Amino acid sequence: MDKKGELYLVGFGPGHFNHLTFRAREVIGRADVVVGYRTYIDLVADLLEGKEIVATGMTEEIDRARVAVDRAQKGERVAIVSSGDVGIYGMAGLIFEILSEIGWKPGGDFSVEVIPGITALSAVASLVGAPLTHDFAAVSLSDLLTPWAVIEKRLHAAGEGDFVIALYNPQSKRRDWQLKRAQEILLQYKVPDTPVAVVKSAYREGERIVLTTLDRMAEAEVGMLTTILIGNASTFRYLDFLVTPRGYSGKYDLESGEILHKGIDRPGRSLNRPPDFKA
Repeated sequence: MDKKGELYLVGFGPGHFNHLTFRAREVIGRADVVVGYRTYIDLVADLLEGKEIVATGMTEEIDRARVAVDRAQKGERVAIVSSGDVGIYGMAGLIFEILSEIGWKPGGDFSVEVIPGITALSAVASLVGAPLTHDFAAVSLSDLLTPWAVIEKRLHAAGEGDFVIALYNPQSKRRDWQLKRAQEILLQYKVPDTPVAVVKSAYREGERIVLTTLDRMAEAEVGMLTTILIGNASTFRYLDFLVTPRGYSGKYDLESGEILHKGIDRPGRSLNRPPDFKA
């Protein structure tokens, strides 16, 4: 009987070994072949001794995906790796598109498993406090695969909905105007002093954290390794942290647990701010 292949779609988190899940380590260890973008392969190089490596460049995602599926079809154990979560701006979507093309079904000639990882917005949020404890939206500013008109529409919707907003792929050498345009759009819905975190290379070498405000967001040093978190109407800065209240302090007395009804000076922003509140 032919050997049954195994295909693992692995999100390995921000890149630091401590943030790789046990399951991700296990399946990378099991793999005969590891496929990935060269930069991502380098981030997990310590786990790849003795394995066949298929590493390709930035714009070769389709090739990587087809190689991974093809090798699994041949009965090999294959791990295709992405930083963050493989299902959030990662390779999982493309892999499943190919699986649908070839008519793959569970129980077929190879198995498929998706291993989640810590996505960039979660990693960034952990470094700057608690900015994501209420509803949020993620928008990629890269228009390589998505028309800019669609991206603008999503920015307007997220701004109007008063979401905390995570901006992925905010800027590159060739895309140097989109972040400024995103700022202009969001200033139509959010006040200029809305707190913002600009984080480069979270949990990696070269990590850099800048806390700023929406009206000054575009002045920060930003690149493809940067993720930006923009607060909602209730987000406040406390020391070097951003906090988006879930609403407990407006509904309950935090000491007694009794239900309260506190006033607000604009939607979601409590009159009882911390004494060292900074906009």
